[in-house]
Amino acid sequence: MKVEPKRRALGKGLSSLIPDAPAADALVESAPVAAPGGARELPIDRIRPNPRQPRKRFDEEEIADLAASIRQSGVLQPLIVREEKDGSFTLVAGERRWRAARKAGLEQVPVTVRRLTDDQMLAIALVENLQRDDLAPLETARGFRTLIREFGLTQAEVAERVGKPRSSVANFLRLLELPDEVQQLLDDRTLEMGHGRALAGLEDRELAVRLARQAASSKWSVRETEERVRRANTIGPVAPHEGAAARDPNVAAAEKTLSRALGAKVAIQTSRAGRGRIEIRFAGDEDLDRLYRLLLRASGSQVH
Repeated sequence: MKVEPKRRALGKGLSSLIPDAPAADALVESAPVAAPGGARELPIDRIRPNPRQPRKRFDEEEIADLAASIRQSGVLQPLIVREEKDGSFTLVAGERRWRAARKAGLEQVPVTVRRLTDDQMLAIALVENLQRDDLAPLETARGFRTLIREFGLTQAEVAERVGKPRSSVANFLRLLELPDEVQQLLDDRTLEMGHGRALAGLEDRELAVRLARQAASSKWSVRETEERVRRANTIGPVAPHEGAAARDPNVAAAEKTLSRALGAKVAIQTSRAGRGRIEIRFAGDEDLDRLYRLLLRASGSQVH
């Protein structure tokens, strides 16, 4: 029986991502002041954040909690920084600790100084954030896209580096194809990764926006969002009847408007005499009950 090799942990994949990077021990500079783990103490004002930090949002409540811990015990894990030509230092990893240390009023923090190229610095910042797995879905997706575009990796290679299935990487990347309004709801964490993954299965971008708004306002679960998307994809277009004349654009527009309002496929058939019928398609008993209640509420009737 062939034994599949174990997927490497994220941190262990960094050497493969940047194979020319020197070993960690060789990257630690001599420290004029003793600090935890053999690192050096550095004035916090000499450290500036990484402009290419993939994480764009920081929870202020979490920062405050971490600051309280730092006041009691100090910064236990050194930050990783790169020294610049002007004598300043750019933060590579540990921005939450840096922010919390500033909030706690620390004047110095322990750091590990590394000699890194721009690409290596970006790689470390990405894998450090992805390893924590607490980025917003779009932040993770953008991180994956950066690894693909700037390092020339395939989706399978990104999956290997970050310790996730390739299908998971593909699902995150699909989020970047969603309409901007849906992406904003994901960035704000109003919607979760599961909501975004379901909505990415819709070809109709306007419908994706409408369902995203409903999911956010009605606090739909991921499962309910998946079901609504499934209904939209299952109910196919109504086939025109034989010998049908050219469609009136006003009727076609009315069909489209009603379909969006009801979340169901609507067909309007008219005769030359102006008579006709409206058909509303449903996907099952639950969908029929939903439409029944929706139409009663719209008419002002009491729903039983």
